Amino acid sequence: MKITIIGLGLIGGSIAKDLRNSGFATELVGVESNEEHAEQALELGLVDRVVPLEQGVKQTDLVVIAIPVNKTLELLPVILDNIDSGTTVTDMGSTKKQLVEAVKTHRRRKNYVPAHPMSGTENSGPTAALVDLFRGKIAIICDQEDSGPQHIALIEKMFQNLGMDIAYMTSDEQDHSTAFVSHLPHAAAYALANAVQAKEDRNIIFDLASGGFRSTVRLAKSSGSMWHPIFQQNRTYVVEALNVYIKHLTEFRDCMKKEDDEKMWALIENANRIRGILGGENPHLVKNEETITKLYTKKS
Repeated sequence: MKITIIGLGLIGGSIAKDLRNSGFATELVGVESNEEHAEQALELGLVDRVVPLEQGVKQTDLVVIAIPVNKTLELLPVILDNIDSGTTVTDMGSTKKQLVEAVKTHRRRKNYVPAHPMSGTENSGPTAALVDLFRGKIAIICDQEDSGPQHIALIEKMFQNLGMDIAYMTSDEQDHSTAFVSHLPHAAAYALANAVQAKEDRNIIFDLASGGFRSTVRLAKSSGSMWHPIFQQNRTYVVEALNVYIKHLTEFRDCMKKEDDEKMWALIENANRIRGILGGENPHLVKNEETITKLYTKKS
């Protein structure tokens, strides 16, 4: 299968590694606007060659878009304009609603499968690409009824090849859910990093920084070119998530100010329940192993 990957950073590069290793891709073509990244991708063997966009989307079986969501918003209509009738197009962006709205009347809308693999690191560029970055994680496919069944099937097979489970949501549900579990943690990490850097004696603080601080603030190292447009496109739901977070921060702060140690203990104990939730004791998604793909549906 000939696959074109647009954007050869962490996500696009990691996809390329795994699809080549598994044999799912027999030919990998890259499209990359950053010349240094293009050279690195070729040196690392992520793709067989790097070509201009219009050349890359012609005579290919699958186009995977792995660039910042603002660039995807610009390029997706152009890509759909130039693909062959049988080509499947998918994107890996963290926001979906604006994107699907932008192409809802496009003549090639059926060729497009909006998707979001829930995986990543704080690093960027081709050198950040990792084998098995996606294994065991969940990939979200959005608005599947608006995509052609053959195109959905191909993207399902791709995610299976990456070792991922698949969830099906509307684009609105996707944006709302990821605002809490992905976008809020990044916003909180940026705020924490700024708070600590605002301290006058911050150098001493950084000398004392240990594993807890480093793991909490890790996401603040994530690329602004990727996260700024995510916050822009999902502004409403991220603000909602931040308001909920600020409410709980305020509640914790007030317990300390009022010396309400009993309530503070209760808040900590309640927070500790996250261990069991993340461990799968109370899943909100039901796994159906009988389907070809691992289908996740919300409990009714």
